[in-house]
Amino acid sequence: MPRLFTALEISRDAALSLSLLRGGIIGPKGSVRWIDPENYHITLRFIGDVEGHVADEIVHALDRIDRQSFTLQLAGVDVFGSKKPHSIYAGVTPSPDLLALQAEMERICQRLRLPPDPRKFTPHVTLARLKGLPDMQLARYLSERGNFTTLPFNVSRFVLMSSKESTGGGPYVTEEVWPLRSASFNAGFENGQDVSASNYQFPAGAAE
Repeated sequence: MPRLFTALEISRDAALSLSLLRGGIIGPKGSVRWIDPENYHITLRFIGDVEGHVADEIVHALDRIDRQSFTLQLAGVDVFGSKKPHSIYAGVTPSPDLLALQAEMERICQRLRLPPDPRKFTPHVTLARLKGLPDMQLARYLSERGNFTTLPFNVSRFVLMSSKESTGGGPYVTEEVWPLRSASFNAGFENGQDVSASNYQFPAGAAE
């Protein structure tokens, strides 16, 4: 059974900026596994493996969320696992709208008696999975990319995604989509281009 989680998509421009962070680490074979750009996302609530009728209840409850769209910006690169680093991620600048949306989803999950997520919510985009990477290589990579930032982008919807249990990091499948109410964001354009996450389509070969 696929694992379910709710998430926010990443805009095309932000995904392109993130893809430029790939590489630059020389380590043992298999010590770094970079996430494909088409799988970039911000996890809101990990749900896990559930029966079909429970999944239906989750979808029905999420249908009731009524919130405005908002803007996000990615900034900084860091690592999870202080003693044994296991993943590199890009951070998200503080956003009350993001926290409010995630908190509402958490309340929904609690009402449905889903197992609590023991991890504190830390909004991020995972860039790579690590296994046995030397500390010196990781420290050098982080020091060279600590000033990473993207332009703000509009979040116009949230999604329910599924993943296979085996490896993590994709491929992910979008199972359901819920739009957020429109809110002003420079008329939804930047430099004459729509930058909403719902219009994300990563250009072929851009991550090579």
